[in-house]
Amino acid sequence: MTEAVISIQNLDHFFGKGQLRKQVLFDINLEINAGEIIIMTGPSGSGKTTLLTLVGGLRSPQSGSLRVLGRELVGASAGQLTVARRNHGYIFQAHNLHNSLTALQNVRMGLEVHPNISPASMKRRSKEMLEEVGLGERVNYYPEDLSGGQKQRVAIARALVSHPKIVLADEPTAALDSKSGRDVVNLMQQLAKEQGCTILLVTHDNRILDIADRIVHMEDGKLAADTPALVS
Repeated sequence: MTEAVISIQNLDHFFGKGQLRKQVLFDINLEINAGEIIIMTGPSGSGKTTLLTLVGGLRSPQSGSLRVLGRELVGASAGQLTVARRNHGYIFQAHNLHNSLTALQNVRMGLEVHPNISPASMKRRSKEMLEEVGLGERVNYYPEDLSGGQKQRVAIARALVSHPKIVLADEPTAALDSKSGRDVVNLMQQLAKEQGCTILLVTHDNRILDIADRIVHMEDGKLAADTPALVS
């Protein structure tokens, strides 16, 4: 049997030190396999984003076990976390584009952490990725000249251009109307399936739950039983 892409066992997490120390995650256990789309739901402050940042190597996990692509991240050094992050694509609620860069330059940033890709190849792949998300006509536009849905498409292109094994998305549809939000998740689903990557997506948006293979629910820092997605 192949090892899970993300394997979390008995994971606890605390913020602060001394008397201010507060536990925010309690005994998290979760296995995610290659190619799965997992949606994580739960109220604000329940620990969803914290767990996402730990999986993504953006914070250091403190106790238990958190294995991503076979690498143990508990006890990993800053350098090891940096290497682990190269396998991930990130999509955030606020798209996090650089306003001084064109769509093409923003997408290209997704390749710049990877050594051994020539500048010409970076440009070609970035342009192809923008074409795949329907923005082939807007490669030289700056973010201020794009709609919210188009900016989020640029963010998806940037996350997927390096063909990551895992995509981590934090509320990717929160700032979008229902049609743009649906378009964006359909695109993520389609491209991820084509590239064979795994998606872990945090959302409050009940309109997009149907793209999930499984839905896991977080409450007060604990993971409730996960459920298979409803087939509409």
